Amino acid sequence: MYREIGQYVIRDWRIEDAPSVARYANNRKIWINLRDVFPHPYSLQDAESFISRNIQAKPATMYAIADRSEAIGSIGLRLGQDVHRFTAEIGYWLAEPFWNRGIMTEAVKSLTAYAVQDLKLQRVFAQPFTTNPASARVLEKAGYRCEGIQRSSAFKDAKVLDQFLYSYVADTPRSSVI
Repeated sequence: MYREIGQYVIRDWRIEDAPSVARYANNRKIWINLRDVFPHPYSLQDAESFISRNIQAKPATMYAIADRSEAIGSIGLRLGQDVHRFTAEIGYWLAEPFWNRGIMTEAVKSLTAYAVQDLKLQRVFAQPFTTNPASARVLEKAGYRCEGIQRSSAFKDAKVLDQFLYSYVADTPRSSVI
Protein backbone atom coordinates (compact mmCIF):
# COMPACT_ATOMS: atom_id res chain seq x y z
CA MET A 1 0.00 0.00 0.00
CA TYR A 2 1.11 3.52 -0.70
CA ARG A 3 -1.02 6.61 -0.06
CA GLU A 4 0.20 10.18 0.00
CA ILE A 5 -1.00 12.44 2.82
CA GLY A 6 0.47 15.85 2.11
CA GLN A 7 4.24 15.65 2.41
CA TYR A 8 3.92 12.34 4.27
CA VAL A 9 2.91 8.85 3.15
CA ILE A 10 1.23 5.74 4.46
CA ARG A 11 3.23 2.80 3.15
CA ASP A 12 4.21 -0.79 3.84
CA TRP A 13 6.76 -1.42 6.54
CA ARG A 14 10.46 -1.91 5.74
CA ILE A 15 12.93 -3.55 8.09
CA GLU A 16 15.13 -0.44 7.79
CA ASP A 17 12.35 1.46 9.60
CA ALA A 18 13.31 -0.25 12.88
CA PRO A 19 15.79 2.35 14.22
CA SER A 20 13.40 5.29 13.79
CA VAL A 21 10.46 3.30 15.19
CA ALA A 22 12.50 2.30 18.24
CA ARG A 23 13.64 5.89 18.77
CA TYR A 24 10.18 7.46 18.45
CA ALA A 25 8.12 4.69 20.07
CA ASN A 26 10.24 4.68 23.22
CA ASN A 27 8.14 7.49 24.67
CA ARG A 28 5.88 7.18 27.69
CA LYS A 29 3.54 9.84 26.25
CA ILE A 30 2.83 7.48 23.34
CA TRP A 31 2.72 4.28 25.42
CA ILE A 32 0.22 5.71 27.93
CA ASN A 33 -2.41 6.02 25.18
CA LEU A 34 -1.95 2.58 23.60
CA ARG A 35 -2.75 -0.97 24.56
CA ASP A 36 -0.31 -2.93 26.66
CA VAL A 37 0.78 -5.02 23.66
CA PHE A 38 2.82 -1.90 22.80
CA PRO A 39 5.88 -2.30 25.08
CA HIS A 40 7.56 0.32 27.23
CA PRO A 41 10.43 0.82 27.18
CA TYR A 42 10.44 0.18 23.42
CA SER A 43 13.66 -1.34 22.07
CA LEU A 44 15.20 -1.88 18.65
CA GLN A 45 14.37 -5.58 19.05
CA ASP A 46 10.71 -4.67 19.69
CA ALA A 47 10.70 -2.59 16.50
CA GLU A 48 12.34 -5.32 14.43
CA SER A 49 9.89 -7.93 15.72
CA PHE A 50 6.87 -5.69 15.06
CA ILE A 51 8.02 -4.82 11.56
CA SER A 52 8.91 -8.42 10.68
CA ARG A 53 5.46 -9.64 11.76
CA ASN A 54 3.79 -6.97 9.68
CA ILE A 55 5.92 -7.54 6.60
CA GLN A 56 4.84 -11.20 6.67
CA ALA A 57 1.16 -10.57 7.49
CA LYS A 58 -1.34 -11.51 4.81
CA PRO A 59 -3.32 -9.43 4.26
CA ALA A 60 -1.24 -6.48 5.35
CA THR A 61 -3.23 -4.25 7.69
CA MET A 62 -0.52 -2.29 9.56
CA TYR A 63 1.37 0.50 7.84
CA ALA A 64 4.13 3.01 8.43
CA ILE A 65 3.48 6.73 8.44
CA ALA A 66 6.65 8.21 6.98
CA ASP A 67 8.28 11.33 5.70
CA ARG A 68 10.91 11.22 2.97
CA SER A 69 13.61 9.87 5.25
CA GLU A 70 12.05 7.73 7.99
CA ALA A 71 9.01 6.16 9.62
CA ILE A 72 7.41 8.55 12.11
CA GLY A 73 4.42 6.52 13.24
CA SER A 74 2.07 3.65 12.57
CA ILE A 75 -1.54 3.17 11.55
CA GLY A 76 -3.47 0.00 11.02
CA LEU A 77 -6.67 -1.99 11.06
CA ARG A 78 -7.67 -4.99 13.11
CA LEU A 79 -10.14 -6.75 10.83
CA GLY A 80 -13.29 -8.19 12.35
CA GLN A 81 -14.24 -11.83 11.92
CA ASP A 82 -17.41 -13.88 11.66
CA VAL A 83 -20.45 -11.58 12.07
CA HIS A 84 -18.03 -8.64 12.37
CA ARG A 85 -16.32 -9.39 9.04
CA PHE A 86 -17.32 -6.03 7.53
CA THR A 87 -15.85 -4.04 10.42
CA ALA A 88 -12.37 -3.13 11.62
CA GLU A 89 -10.81 -1.32 14.54
CA ILE A 90 -8.38 1.44 13.61
CA GLY A 91 -5.33 2.19 15.75
CA TYR A 92 -2.45 4.61 15.38
CA TRP A 93 0.42 6.49 16.96
CA LEU A 94 2.66 9.33 15.81
CA ALA A 95 6.09 10.47 16.97
CA GLU A 96 5.85 13.38 19.38
CA PRO A 97 7.88 15.85 17.24
CA PHE A 98 5.13 15.54 14.59
CA TRP A 99 2.11 16.15 16.85
CA ASN A 100 -0.33 19.00 16.17
CA ARG A 101 0.37 19.24 12.45
CA GLY A 102 -2.76 17.48 11.16
CA ILE A 103 -0.76 14.46 9.98
CA MET A 104 -2.75 11.91 11.94
CA THR A 105 -6.10 13.34 10.93
CA GLU A 106 -5.11 13.00 7.27
CA ALA A 107 -3.74 9.50 7.88
CA VAL A 108 -6.98 8.38 9.58
CA LYS A 109 -9.04 9.86 6.73
CA SER A 110 -6.89 8.09 4.15
CA LEU A 111 -6.85 4.68 5.83
CA THR A 112 -10.60 4.89 6.49
CA ALA A 113 -11.24 5.62 2.80
CA TYR A 114 -9.05 2.62 1.91
CA ALA A 115 -10.97 0.43 4.37
CA VAL A 116 -14.36 1.40 2.97
CA GLN A 117 -13.52 1.63 -0.73
CA ASP A 118 -10.87 -1.07 -1.23
CA LEU A 119 -11.57 -3.51 1.60
CA LYS A 120 -15.34 -2.99 1.30
CA LEU A 121 -15.80 -2.52 5.04
CA GLN A 122 -19.05 -1.10 6.38
CA ARG A 123 -17.79 0.21 9.71
CA VAL A 124 -14.45 1.32 11.16
CA PHE A 125 -14.25 2.09 14.86
CA ALA A 126 -11.79 3.30 17.49
CA GLN A 127 -11.75 3.15 21.28
CA PRO A 128 -9.41 5.85 22.60
CA PHE A 129 -9.10 6.30 26.33
CA THR A 130 -11.10 9.30 27.59
CA THR A 131 -7.79 10.56 28.99
CA ASN A 132 -6.66 11.09 25.37
CA PRO A 133 -8.78 13.97 24.03
CA ALA A 134 -6.28 14.60 21.21
CA SER A 135 -7.14 11.21 19.69
CA ALA A 136 -10.85 11.97 20.00
CA ARG A 137 -10.28 15.25 18.10
CA VAL A 138 -8.38 13.39 15.36
CA LEU A 139 -11.30 11.01 14.92
CA GLU A 140 -13.89 13.79 14.89
CA LYS A 141 -11.92 15.76 12.29
CA ALA A 142 -11.65 12.57 10.21
CA GLY A 143 -15.45 12.18 10.11
CA TYR A 144 -15.96 9.69 12.96
CA ARG A 145 -18.87 10.07 15.36
CA CYS A 146 -18.80 9.45 19.07
CA GLU A 147 -21.26 6.70 19.93
CA GLY A 148 -20.69 6.91 23.65
CA ILE A 149 -18.41 6.16 26.54
CA GLN A 150 -17.57 2.65 27.66
CA ARG A 151 -17.28 3.02 31.42
CA SER A 152 -14.46 1.24 33.28
CA SER A 153 -13.60 -0.69 30.13
CA ALA A 154 -9.78 -0.66 30.25
CA PHE A 155 -6.95 -1.07 32.72
CA LYS A 156 -3.81 0.92 31.90
CA ASP A 157 -0.89 2.05 34.05
CA ALA A 158 -2.55 0.71 37.23
CA LYS A 159 -5.76 2.66 36.56
CA VAL A 160 -9.25 1.70 35.43
CA LEU A 161 -10.16 3.92 32.49
CA ASP A 162 -13.20 4.80 30.44
CA GLN A 163 -13.01 4.66 26.66
CA PHE A 164 -14.77 6.60 23.94
CA LEU A 165 -16.37 4.58 21.17
CA TYR A 166 -16.04 6.34 17.81
CA SER A 167 -17.16 4.97 14.47
CA TYR A 168 -17.16 5.75 10.81
CA VAL A 169 -19.99 4.04 8.94
CA ALA A 170 -20.02 3.77 5.15
CA ASP A 171 -22.79 5.69 3.41
CA THR A 172 -24.09 2.70 1.51
CA PRO A 173 -25.34 -0.10 3.76
CA ARG A 174 -24.52 -3.64 2.74
CA SER A 175 -27.32 -5.82 1.50
CA SER A 176 -28.60 -8.43 3.92
CA VAL A 177 -27.78 -10.96 1.19
CA ILE A 178 -24.08 -11.03 0.39
